[in-house]
Amino acid sequence: MDLLLILTYAAICIAVFKIFRIPITQWTVSTAVLGGIFLISALILLMSYNHPYSSDGRIYFTSAPVIPAVGGLVVDVPVATNTPLKKGDVLFRIDPRPYQFAVDQKKAALAEAQQAVLQLKAALDAATSAVEGAKANSDRAQKSYESYLQIFENSRARTGETAVSELEVENRRGLYLAAIAAEGTAEAQAMQARLAYESDINGTNPAVARLTADLRNAEFELDQTTVRAPSDGYVTQVFLRPGMMANPLPLRPVMVFIDSEDRMLAAAFIQNSLQRVSVGDEAEVSFKAVPGKIFKAKVSGIIDVMAQGQLQPTGALIDPQAPERVQPGQMLAKIDILEDTSAYQLPGGVVADVAVYTEHWHHVSILRKVLLRMSAWMNYVFLEH
Repeated sequence: MDLLLILTYAAICIAVFKIFRIPITQWTVSTAVLGGIFLISALILLMSYNHPYSSDGRIYFTSAPVIPAVGGLVVDVPVATNTPLKKGDVLFRIDPRPYQFAVDQKKAALAEAQQAVLQLKAALDAATSAVEGAKANSDRAQKSYESYLQIFENSRARTGETAVSELEVENRRGLYLAAIAAEGTAEAQAMQARLAYESDINGTNPAVARLTADLRNAEFELDQTTVRAPSDGYVTQVFLRPGMMANPLPLRPVMVFIDSEDRMLAAAFIQNSLQRVSVGDEAEVSFKAVPGKIFKAKVSGIIDVMAQGQLQPTGALIDPQAPERVQPGQMLAKIDILEDTSAYQLPGGVVADVAVYTEHWHHVSILRKVLLRMSAWMNYVFLEH
């Protein structure tokens, strides 16, 4: 850009010397050179500070490495290279049979656990009935013992003789104590059955809850055997074929998915050239891939961080002389193109020249626009390597 300005001034000087037939002397040439130095320097300073230019514009995009969540034998790859896909479209399938077997196994175990819960309920009902029966036996034994004891005491008090023997009374007492013990045993068994049946996690039997979680995990893994597109986009360079193995570990992507919507044009400016740039300022873009074409644009944002200031938790202290911190770094401005570019081949990563026009010294922006267009015309000239 600066070279274009110098060449333009040189061409103007030559034309002036020829048209007006100015003699070429040391004084006229010195005047032209010194005047050019001051004029071009002033224009460059004014343009650089008020209407910055960057030859390091680029379309950035995000790529998502496709790594399956489960491993197995690839059985189907329906996706084609660079074919537009919608979110949820199938990329490839892994043999689902081992995971389907695991789901069937978990379902059977869950059904068995649910049946065991019903058995625990039946055991609790039986233990509760046993407690009631033991209480009835205990009451009956108590009444029999009390009746024999009453007869024994009354007959001895009236006649001095007993209608029943003392041994029979002791037998009834032994039966009563045995019935009380049986009642206690039945209550303990009923408590054990109740604890086994009523123990739960959020209202669910622990075994059933564990197997339900296992079943959900197995169903999730079965669902992950079908790998789908994470968003709208396409897959580039499809080398995966049926019969190959796809595994989550080691972390080796089997495809690279390109998000077709997540694209951003950003231009790198030196730090002091963006001091007067504001969001919404007018901009123009010239892609090297589209010679001679200028696209209208505007500044949509300034990315307020640079790689040179990034800190990450490590075991090393900050080194100001580290290679990545020695360079001052450039600031990125996000640029929105206001024209339709669908008719042009502008792949992700394509480079561009970007000029931003602020409200300051607005008349000087005309020169920047002329220089940008001259640079765009020069894109017609290139050599094939």
